[in-house]
Amino acid sequence: MLVFGFFALVLVGVYWINRAVILIDQFMGAGSSGLLVLELTLLTLPTLVKLVLPIAAFLAVIQVCNRLYSDSELVVVQATGFSGFRLARPVLAFGCIAGLLIGILAHVLVPASMARLNDKEAALADAASSRLLVPGSFQHPVSGVTIYVREIDADGVIRGLMISDRREAGRAVTYTAEQALFLRDDTGPKLVMLDGMAQSLDLDTERLAITRFEDFTFSVGNMVGEASQRRLDPRQVSTPQLLAASEALQERTRRDTAWLRREAHLRFAESTLTPALCVMGFSALLLGTFSRFGLWRQIVLAVLLVVVVKVFDNAAADIARDSPAAWPAIYAPTGLAGAISMLLLWLGGGRLHAMRLALRRRRHGA
Repeated sequence: MLVFGFFALVLVGVYWINRAVILIDQFMGAGSSGLLVLELTLLTLPTLVKLVLPIAAFLAVIQVCNRLYSDSELVVVQATGFSGFRLARPVLAFGCIAGLLIGILAHVLVPASMARLNDKEAALADAASSRLLVPGSFQHPVSGVTIYVREIDADGVIRGLMISDRREAGRAVTYTAEQALFLRDDTGPKLVMLDGMAQSLDLDTERLAITRFEDFTFSVGNMVGEASQRRLDPRQVSTPQLLAASEALQERTRRDTAWLRREAHLRFAESTLTPALCVMGFSALLLGTFSRFGLWRQIVLAVLLVVVVKVFDNAAADIARDSPAAWPAIYAPTGLAGAISMLLLWLGGGRLHAMRLALRRRRHGA
């Protein structure tokens, strides 16, 4: 567990820093506060931890087993008559603990954090400042509309605003204003432009009409989707609700019953696969005998087996994604890892060594 915690801490730190850099560039560049960005990065931690825990568990098993071999402790235990299946019991117990942690993350913490994260991002989207009012850059919230802001004062006053609207066929309108304010009322968000002009160009006749104004209101509600119109992210839905797949949930997520239940089974599969990977890695190392050069060949074999199982796992997820009714395929990688573990444990109980000796005797006899 100590080695497992060390690997998990290192891997989570690496992934989290990478995610934090993306969020800082996305939100702080749009004028969001540092505390808000910190909260968003913390909310991504449960997802990152769930992602790296299986890798950390497998690395911990390999590290501890290799240390036991290098210190001859595991060799002595094997010499006392313990079978590979008996030796794998503590590894299986450790894998179950890791799988339980992943299950808590997948079924409880990740949905809660995703719900909070989506609410925060939805609030930022509703404010529209992160997407529409980015000083010094051209924004394209919808097709045919371009918005440019020179700067935004500390008190929220927009200075140097330009809006190009080409959504109407045969007509292009450009609004410019020295100052503007971003306001929200019952009808939605609006830009109130002060001391500016509107240039309307008829593309067919190439006639330009200019209108100067002291104040003008431009609605941006159709550029920012309302919260009620956003699709509910299935990742923030609890597992019992996914399994129930009510009609209301199907309408909010825009997914059918089979798809929602497949999402729930994916969470269960993440928990069951981790113990199987841990035992498979341990059983691969049991194939080796004591050597001063270590168990590098067995370690390479264990890594290759994990890669094969993960490739099979991705293929099974793709099958279930294309045909949600085929959700039992999600558990096939766990069965494959379990079958490989049983075979390796059977071979590691001295049978592989006996087979090698028999082959050598046949060669010498020939």
